[in-house]
Amino acid sequence: MALRSPTLAMPRFVVLEHDHPDIHWDLMLESEEMLATWALPPQAPGAFQCPAKQLADHRKRYLDYEGDVANGRGSVRRIDAGTFEQLDERRFLLHGNIFDGTLEFRADFCRFQPSE
Repeated sequence: MALRSPTLAMPRFVVLEHDHPDIHWDLMLESEEMLATWALPPQAPGAFQCPAKQLADHRKRYLDYEGDVANGRGSVRRIDAGTFEQLDERRFLLHGNIFDGTLEFRADFCRFQPSE
């Protein structure tokens, strides 16, 4: 999953709380055209490991959007946003207010370790 783009010096990420069908977080990483997206259960601040389900790519407008989602699919509210660096195929260094640390994806889960 190579998201690094030669035209994006510091790509952005966003974590949105989405209330449809159940409350979960949508973690979105910017690529050139779209946002690579994963659904995560809500997490307490700090280090965590949790299930991560990759979803279809989303439109870039969600980087700056909060509100109702089209077609009756609930609403979204921003939890955190910032920039990221891709360290390798599975690891990303996030620079946000809440998510400031290393995010690693595995087959069906992710692991987050805050920066020290």
